[in-house]
Amino acid sequence: MPITHHNPDGLSKPTGYTHVTVVTANQHVHISGQVALDSNGNVVGKGDIGAQAEQVYRNLEIALAAVGLNFSHVFKQVTYVVGLTPELLPPVRAARAKRFGDGPFPASTLVGVTALVNPDLLIEVEVIAAVPEPENPQLP
Repeated sequence: MPITHHNPDGLSKPTGYTHVTVVTANQHVHISGQVALDSNGNVVGKGDIGAQAEQVYRNLEIALAAVGLNFSHVFKQVTYVVGLTPELLPPVRAARAKRFGDGPFPASTLVGVTALVNPDLLIEVEVIAAVPEPENPQLP
């Protein structure tokens, strides 16, 4: 895998993210921020951050799979949460943990925002993933 993870001495011990990820892949895949919309464009889990986080991560799984990738290829994640408060974090972290397990974790940023594109949406997550180099590259 062309991603290495580093948590340098002198920085706080991270929980659920990595301070530094280094990518040596030929290509990166940028997945647009995903929100809690189902395939028909309907909001899933109105008023429920946990249900919305689950839908967001399902959408990310679909987007990654469309290009032959999964969460192990993700090296950067940005999460936006409307009205961010400490009690909103556990359900968001639970949905994320289902996908990343015990790591390695991507470099990650969590941002509190006042609103998203639709007033019923509570969370949006965007990711960047590395496309691994082929195991048997064709030489010219």
